[in-house]
Formats: sequence, structure tokens, C-alpha cells
Amino acid sequence: MADPDSDATTGPAAGPGETGPAAGDRTELSSTVAALTDDELDVPTRRRLLGRLVREQIRERGVGDLFRPKAAIRWVLDSVSDIAPHIPVRDLDTLRRHYDGLVGDELAERLTRNASRVTAGIGAAGGGVAAIEWAVTPALLSAPVLLAAETLAVVAVEMKLIGELHEVYGHPIPGNGAQRAVAMLQSWGQGRGVNPLTVGVAGALSTVARKELRDRLVRRFGRNLTTLGPLLTGAAVAGYLNRRATRKLGDEIRRDLTGRYRMIEA
Repeated sequence: MADPDSDATTGPAAGPGETGPAAGDRTELSSTVAALTDDELDVPTRRRLLGRLVREQIRERGVGDLFRPKAAIRWVLDSVSDIAPHIPVRDLDTLRRHYDGLVGDELAERLTRNASRVTAGIGAAGGGVAAIEWAVTPALLSAPVLLAAETLAVVAVEMKLIGELHEVYGHPIPGNGAQRAVAMLQSWGQGRGVNPLTVGVAGALSTVARKELRDRLVRRFGRNLTTLGPLLTGAAVAGYLNRRATRKLGDEIRRDLTGRYRMIEA
């Protein structure tokens, strides 16, 4: 994995017709968010990556949108769809090597716990960035951008968790990269495991699934307002709420996967 603290970015090459600054911005965004999902990042690196994500948003969206939370939500929704195919989901063999041979529920519990710690760390990093930004008056304008950046990073961690829980329980998400991305987006929006029968049926989210995803993102964005609390209180509360929400999602996915496939095998 490339050094996440470096300004150089790596990522998938632009597809046919995807050249120029727009394709480069998407690659840089995907690289930054993928780095933020790493469960071994130290606090300074995570804070720098989150700050970089804020700067990338400002460059992409321009100053005019900084006052508009609805524009921030649209950016998160579009960006989640862009980065989903590039979220680094580890296969079962890789997970077992990384976690000293753990399998089944024990491995799933470790993944859920670690993902919860990562999103808590993102909340704390967001609070730290906010505390620094509040010291400079012009930077106050970037509050919706900071919330959008934190929301995007947290969602990426949770989608990675969804993909890896499917690996743990022996039912990896089928399809190509784009199809798996759509399946993980839908799973996150619904808070349920992926239905393998629907993967690849549509090449993009349905209107209903996109609405579910947007509604869930709006709720997460609103919860992340705690990041902007005074100094370190915002960081502490945001970290706690992120940890709780990720734990809840992981437990829901685990129950759904184990219940569904036990019924099939019975």
C-alpha cells in the first residue's frame, strides 16, 4: 500500500473517455478515502488525510457551495458512488493472515470492532480539524465541507466492513467491481446483507435504492454536526457516535448474513 501520508496518489486508471482534471480528481479522491479506511493509521496521519479530503472538496466544488449543506450532501452521494468500486475489500485468505488465523464469528467480531475504532478515530480527527479551523475566521465557511468529508470517510469504512463480513461468512459479493460497488452501496443504504440474486441485475442503483442511500446519508451528516462542538468535546462526542453507529451496522449485517444462510442451508 502506498504511503498514505504522501501527496502522491495512486489508483485505478481513468476509463475510456475519462481524461483530464476530472478523472484525476476522482482518482485522488478514491486514493485518499481508501487510505482513511486503513485500521492501522496513527492519529496525525488520519487528521492530515481528512484535511486533504476537505481541500479536495473545496477544489472540486468551489467556494460558492460552502454555505450550502444540501450541496454537501449531493457531493457525498456522488462521491460515495465514485469511490465505492475502489474501496479495498480484503478476501478471506488475506483476512485470516492479517488476524492470526481467526475464522467465523471471532473474525467477524474483530473486523466489526476495528471498523468501529476507525470511524471513532475519523470522528476524533474531524473534531481536531474543526478545532484548528475555528481559529481562522475564513475557514468557518468550510463547516459543511468538513462534515461531508467525515461522512464520506465513515461510509467508506463501513462499506469495506460489509464487503469483508461477506468474505468471512463464505459468501463474497459476486460480480465485477462496478456490480459489487452497487451491491455494497445498496447494502449500506438498507442496513442489510447483499442479496446475491440481485447483483448484476442493474448496472446502477435504482431510484428507490438511491433514495434509501441519500436518506441514510442525510441522517449521518446530521449526526456528524457534533464534530463542530467546542474544541475537544466535539471530537469526543463524534468519535463515540461513529463507533456506536458502525458497531450497530456491523451487528445488523452479521445477523442478516448468518440468519439468511442458515435458513438456506437448513
